[in-house]
Amino acid sequence: MKNITLAVEEGILEQVKLAAAEQRTTVNGMVREFFEAVAAKRRAKDEAREALLRLAREAAGDMGGKQWNREALYDR
Repeated sequence: MKNITLAVEEGILEQVKLAAAEQRTTVNGMVREFFEAVAAKRRAKDEAREALLRLAREAAGDMGGKQWNREALYDR
C-alpha cells in the first residue's frame, strides 16, 4: 500500500473528521473509499469500451442483403 500526503485547509479537515466520526470511520478510510470508487468507475468504463470494441471486431456486418446508397439515405 502506498502512502500519500494531502494538503487540506484546517477548517475543512475538521469538518471531514466530524463526518468520519459520524460514519464510524476515519479520514483515511473515507479517502481510500473515494479512491476505490473512482478506480472502480474507471475500470468499468475501460471494460465497457473493450467489450464494445470486441463486438465491433467480431460483428459480421451482415445487413441482410440491403444495399444503401446516398440517394436512398437522403430520400424524403
